[in-house]
Amino acid sequence: MLERAQALAEELVRLRRDIHTHPELSFQEHRTAALVAETLHEIGGFRLRTGVAKTGVVADLGDAEGPTIAIRADMDALPIVEASEAPYRSTNPGVMHACGHDAHTAMLLGAAHLLRERFAAEGLRGRVRLLFQPSEEAWDDEGKSGGLRMVEEGVMEGVDAVVALHVDSMLPCGKVAVLHGWTSAAVDDFFGTVIGTGGHGASPHDGTDPVFMLIPVLTAIYGIRARRVNPAEAAIVSVGVVRGGEATNVIPSAVELQGTLRSYSPAVREQLIAEVERAFAVSRGYGGDYRLRIERGYPAGWNDSRVAGWMEQVAGDFLGADAFDRSPAGLGAEDFAYMTQQTPGAMLFLGAAIGDGTPRGHHTPIFDIDERCLPVGAAILAETALRFLRGTVAL
Repeated sequence: MLERAQALAEELVRLRRDIHTHPELSFQEHRTAALVAETLHEIGGFRLRTGVAKTGVVADLGDAEGPTIAIRADMDALPIVEASEAPYRSTNPGVMHACGHDAHTAMLLGAAHLLRERFAAEGLRGRVRLLFQPSEEAWDDEGKSGGLRMVEEGVMEGVDAVVALHVDSMLPCGKVAVLHGWTSAAVDDFFGTVIGTGGHGASPHDGTDPVFMLIPVLTAIYGIRARRVNPAEAAIVSVGVVRGGEATNVIPSAVELQGTLRSYSPAVREQLIAEVERAFAVSRGYGGDYRLRIERGYPAGWNDSRVAGWMEQVAGDFLGADAFDRSPAGLGAEDFAYMTQQTPGAMLFLGAAIGDGTPRGHHTPIFDIDERCLPVGAAILAETALRFLRGTVAL
């Protein structure tokens, strides 16, 4: 399988660079979706649905008279100005594939080539469903990401297992990480305002000062992780925005605070939300008040041990026992979690570091990958699905 995937390397690079050159923001992936549909038509054998979750593509191979495995790739880019002189750099000003979704889409199209070939040769029983998902990076005006919208539109119905991979630009090419259990965090954002009366800077005693109240509120917020949450639990509370005041001699009437909450455990998730409310309420003890809005984001992602084991076995067969990175999971968020809430699933992290000594972190203007990872990822996805359909892994 890996040799067959390597034979597709030139085509995978072409697809990835085409998508990278023409990045599209969340729910705007019209050109990318058209390229996906056109490529699948050329491969043949797939039954396509377009316009799923607005701009997504779903492709079925095989039949429902047997088990079904789904494979997901995301397609959207980010609002980042690319700092690159590569010939495949973005031609869409202010938009860039800075997280590897171009590579994910190319690898899933590569897996489509490989799977179509094996279905024809083996007469396999069962079905593979390819999910080309829009908008992993953002929400629409209803607060829904592409993964949630795809689930709501029924793409997981009849699916027995779901797999995905994500490139890791900090992990050496040829390495992989397959976690069992939590793989990504739940993410919730808070938008709060500490309210006072404001007044003249020369007469602070005549009013209430929200900047002064901000100090104990911030202390309470940063004390949540340190003193309120069980230290054995994963949790983050970070403030990213502090905004207030416009003149040196004017005490503002309000100060804004915005930040993010990250957690694995559902109980800790609810605790963080409640504790942020308590922290803002400290302002009332100083004669002020507050407003607070919580926007709930993605749930925490969970790798089912059986499905993770399948991907681990395939990756080990291809790359060897020394290929595995055993670092613990971080607290980034991924809306693949909506799919693994519906059926057992797992995501593999694929090493893609260029290795030139320059860190090319995700969501940065200099992000890029070693394209030698593309056939490896395509082969892992295809082989995992094939072993599932052949019955060589346990349901």
